[in-house]
Amino acid sequence: MLIIPSRNEYGFLNDILENKQGVTSLADRKLMATHAFKTSSHYDSAIFTYFNRDAGLKVFRKTINNGRALRYGENPHQPGVFYGDFDALFTQLNGKEISYNNLLDVDAAVNLLNEFKEPTVVIIKHNNACGLASRNSISMAWDDALAGDPVSAFGGIICVNRKVDKEVADKMNQLFFEVLIAPDYDKSALDTLMSKKNRIILVQKEFIPQPTNFRTVLNGVIEQGRDDRTETPADMKPVTKVKPTQEQLTDMEFANKIVKHTKSNTIVLAKGGQLLACGTGQTSRVDALQQAIAKAKNFGFGLDGAVMSSDAFFPFPDCVEIADKAGIKAVIQPGGSVKDQESIDYCDAHGMAMVITGNRHFKH
Repeated sequence: MLIIPSRNEYGFLNDILENKQGVTSLADRKLMATHAFKTSSHYDSAIFTYFNRDAGLKVFRKTINNGRALRYGENPHQPGVFYGDFDALFTQLNGKEISYNNLLDVDAAVNLLNEFKEPTVVIIKHNNACGLASRNSISMAWDDALAGDPVSAFGGIICVNRKVDKEVADKMNQLFFEVLIAPDYDKSALDTLMSKKNRIILVQKEFIPQPTNFRTVLNGVIEQGRDDRTETPADMKPVTKVKPTQEQLTDMEFANKIVKHTKSNTIVLAKGGQLLACGTGQTSRVDALQQAIAKAKNFGFGLDGAVMSSDAFFPFPDCVEIADKAGIKAVIQPGGSVKDQESIDYCDAHGMAMVITGNRHFKH
């Protein structure tokens, strides 16, 4: 007996009927049995997941039937596969086959850009933003996003939330980058951008973030709900004598959106809807801040009037002291340290504004 589980195997069946006179081998039957259990187990998992919404059993079940082999994984000696429907989210107009590392950066880019409604450009390198700006036009946003770190932008991933026209395409074309993502493109823009045959050009369709994320750990899997909290000024509790201005509140909201999507420990410095610099993935919050200050100065940014956002609390007042001496006068942080008051006292003594949100944004 030979099981034919779906229409996808009709061609296989037709070959057996026409070329093998309907006689199957053990290998043929094993292959079709494999396809059959792939289909039935997928349905079984979907049914279990439906009922488990109420039961809440701590069981991990994920099935994705469509996978595509990648050239390699994170490094050339590692095999890689993407399981999912990439074409449901993007239409690829140009370029080479997308890679494992491209997929990680694209995921980081679209999730971060999803935080912003105004015309915004995000430049991602190794899953972190190295440039980001929100402006009245994509052309202006591109100029200021690139200015944030034109060195790291080389070979990066660009994501924008408005149509790309010829003016913006001409600017972008001066930079080597791996992937560009936009909701639409002018034809003249595509003529320019597609002049590089390996450059990946994607049209983004509707994007709905996954409600959970998971990863393999040790001999199992850990799963968590998506970090879906985005603090607005209404969520910011002033704790200092000096209260933040409306402009500072706007900048703190902007900076905190970036912090949420940056590897911990992280510090983000921003002003006027522009990412000035961020310290990413540091083992010390002080190191993250010093890295951010050094980067900002290296690219010609003065920090007078800038705001600082931290993904977690300050265990000591050293960070606010360093920030103060660099010209930063407004700070947003989650709070929760037993020594919060020491940081607040320093701010009070030096005319700084601080707000606390109560929400930590670790990202590992």
